[in-house]
Amino acid sequence: MSVILLLLLAAAVGGAMCVAWAERGGPRWVRIVASVTLGITSVVRGAQKSGRRRTTSGSSGGWNTDSGGGE
Repeated sequence: MSVILLLLLAAAVGGAMCVAWAERGGPRWVRIVASVTLGITSVVRGAQKSGRRRTTSGSSGGWNTDSGGGE
């Protein structure tokens, strides 16, 4: 399991480095990797936003709104 996490971390760091390098006009393969990285990032962010909307709609957002003394 830790090997998988290390590989994911290495991929994330490598992708971020490619994004930074592509902004400065890196080679074609760097721009491709950067595009893929940014695409994956937008998909993950979209999934997080839709998941957040589903869990908080119709609820109090996880906060206890009961003002009683707990008795």
